[in-house]
Amino acid sequence: MDLASSTKTARKWLIRTVIGVVLLVVVGGSLYTYSTLHFAYATAEQVGFVQKMTKRGWLCHTNEGELAMVNLPGQPATMFDFTVPSDAVSKQIDSFAGDKIVLTYEEHRGIPSSCFGDTGYFVTAVRKADQGGK
Repeated sequence: MDLASSTKTARKWLIRTVIGVVLLVVVGGSLYTYSTLHFAYATAEQVGFVQKMTKRGWLCHTNEGELAMVNLPGQPATMFDFTVPSDAVSKQIDSFAGDKIVLTYEEHRGIPSSCFGDTGYFVTAVRKADQGGK
C-alpha cells in the first residue's frame, strides 16, 4: 500500500512537471516572438526605386519587395530587400511605381519564423523622394 501511494505521488509530480515545462516553453516562445516583432533594433530610411513587390506565402502571406539604390550614375544598383507588414503601406508603395521613394523601416533581429516576413527589415512608411530641383 505504501509503495502504491508513493508511485501515485511520483506520477502526479511527473505530470505536473511535464505540464509546467510545456507551459513554460509556450509562454516563453510567445513572449520572445512578441518582443522580436514589437521592439525595433534600429530605425532607418532607404532611398531608391522599387523593382519588385510580391505577396508570398502558402500559409502566411507577406508583402516582400526590392528597392534598387543607385548612389552614383554609372554604378550598378544595390538591392535592398524588405518586408511590408501592412497592406495599406504596400498599396501606397505600389502607387509610387516608377518614382524615387524613401522607405522608412525598422530592423527586427531574431525573428523565429519566416511566417512574419522573409527579411528583418519591416517598412513602416513610404514617401516620394524630393527630386532636388529636377
